Amino acid sequence: MPRYTADMLIQDVLTSHPGAAAVFERHGLACKSCLAAGMETLGAVAHMHDVSVESLIAELDALPDSSEKGGR
Repeated sequence: MPRYTADMLIQDVLTSHPGAAAVFERHGLACKSCLAAGMETLGAVAHMHDVSVESLIAELDALPDSSEKGGR
């Protein structure tokens, strides 16, 4: 089951997993330092920056579960 959806706020995604910022960076998105992170959704930022929201969500969903043994 996907953990991330296009309507999630960027800030919520960033605080949900320590590896989320690196996913944004790989897609050329500086969301970690963006003042709009608390107001913009994954879908909106992907559309604005011509990034596939499906790709972004797939990479975020592929992050290991932080609650798993050995996870952060």
